[in-house]
Amino acid sequence: MTKDEIRRNYETRMTKQPIRHPGPIRHSGFGFLSSFSIRISSFLWASSLVIQRLVQIRLTGALRELGITILALHLGVALFGAASSEARAAELYREPYRPQLHFTPGRNWMNDPNGMVFYDGEYHLFYQSNPFADKWGHMSWGHAVSSDLVHWEHLPLALSEEDGVMIFSGCAVVDRNNTSGFGRNGRPPLVAIYTGHYTSRPLQNEHIAYSTDRGRTWTKYSGNPVLDIGEKDFRDPKVFWHEPTGRWVMAVAWPTQRKVRFYASPNLKNWTHLSDFGPAGSTQGIWECPDLFPLRVEGKMKQTKWVLIVNVGSGAPAGGSGCQYFVGDFDGKQFNVDHILIADAPSRPASEAALWADFGPDFYAAVSWNDLPKRDGRRIWIGWMSNWTYANDVPTAPWRGAMSIPRELALRETAGGFGLLQKPVRELKQLRGPLHQFNGGAIEEANAWLERNTIRSGPLELIFELESVSDGNEGVKLFKGAQEETVVGVDRKQGRVYVDRRRSGNVTFHPKFSGVQDAPLPACDRRVKLHIFVDACSLEVFVNDGERVFTDLTFPSEHSRGVEFFGPKEGAKISSLKVWSLNSSWKNP
Repeated sequence: MTKDEIRRNYETRMTKQPIRHPGPIRHSGFGFLSSFSIRISSFLWASSLVIQRLVQIRLTGALRELGITILALHLGVALFGAASSEARAAELYREPYRPQLHFTPGRNWMNDPNGMVFYDGEYHLFYQSNPFADKWGHMSWGHAVSSDLVHWEHLPLALSEEDGVMIFSGCAVVDRNNTSGFGRNGRPPLVAIYTGHYTSRPLQNEHIAYSTDRGRTWTKYSGNPVLDIGEKDFRDPKVFWHEPTGRWVMAVAWPTQRKVRFYASPNLKNWTHLSDFGPAGSTQGIWECPDLFPLRVEGKMKQTKWVLIVNVGSGAPAGGSGCQYFVGDFDGKQFNVDHILIADAPSRPASEAALWADFGPDFYAAVSWNDLPKRDGRRIWIGWMSNWTYANDVPTAPWRGAMSIPRELALRETAGGFGLLQKPVRELKQLRGPLHQFNGGAIEEANAWLERNTIRSGPLELIFELESVSDGNEGVKLFKGAQEETVVGVDRKQGRVYVDRRRSGNVTFHPKFSGVQDAPLPACDRRVKLHIFVDACSLEVFVNDGERVFTDLTFPSEHSRGVEFFGPKEGAKISSLKVWSLNSSWKNP
């Protein structure tokens, strides 16, 4: 089921029942209780007032005889409720399948990363959130911040669905020159640009909101929408400041047309159409969540190309949703792609003229952070670690949805053109435990070494190289148990690298979850380097320093934790192996 099908089914259901709009966030005033906030729907809050009044009438007389005031009773109830909430909070991030390296919400549904911006020493991560349930609906912006891309602090909901308008995907920028006029006291505002999705009629348009307190509270602009072309599918704006032309540029998806539209603005409020790109590459699925940024070419510090990201709702190599990209040039008005076949039909096979950022099934809506300091020099992005085919059904609770690990991007020039490189951000190294190192040898020797060092799947990082002396099928089995295993393999005869999760554990929650994904092996006649991050319910595989990447969810049984190398009896050899167990990124796992 695609994202649009999920949305249509949801909206059909919701037309038959009232939407429960969230009431105000109510903060307790009892010292340590101030860290707890409860978002109460309006009808539940009204009911609680009625019950409270009835209890007050019936008990006031008896309590007065005992010398107990209503205020004291309220305080006692609050303290009891807070203690219960604290106990429940302590259980979070200890559940089965709960990622320890990846960002997840404490509870409820999450999909696309939104509003990713760096400001005043903090990485902001907003995300599509349903505050009320663990399936898609009531789209709002959740919010978290981090100083290091690894340890995250949850903040209150930033932008809420209200007045029949959901808060769909978008971005955020630091308006350093205060072009919007929203800044105060000489400090630049944060401005969020997002899609307003109307629940009562088929319409999407672009809105803005601003913050003058480091993103802690937000005000929706009274002049919204700032861009409206009257379409029911027109979404996911990504905005950046284009220095050469001295103006803001927006890339926004026109999904059913398989196009990205470009607009310009002097102030984030008034937008002028510049050009369109597409259809091109993979056009089987609708286009969503674009991004556009310059990227340095590896080994050529003075050469920069522009990369256009287009996420597609279906038709990706592993099936379902995925992330394609285009490499070219941008002159401030138009994106011109380097030699790519332009699609001439509404549906085009995924294998034709498409460059894919990830060959696994679980990397979608990937976008990059705005406003990283120039001295940092990196382009860093993150993606939603799921697939619209089965996202509503993955067997996790009380949350559903996770982000990939943050990745640094670069371009590599090859005989076939420019290709995207991805590598884990260096900040993840702080999670490493002691290094275990195997200096090379046959597969049997490597497996004996794994047993001696009690290496088990779980939060784990592996870096190893497979020698080119073998032309067979070789690799590693993760989450291995009596009847389970997730296989990462290299098949030199067929010239492919692959991930096989057919026996990875729970694969029955959706008929299209199980399967094998593969990608062309960059070079069959040299060593293959595999860098793998293993978490409670996922693995991310970086092949040859990120020339190919796989992101896969996996749901193994509790006791399936083995790690085992495999290969042909003759010739298979591991030239080097480094393994680290990884500590949790959460404070109280």
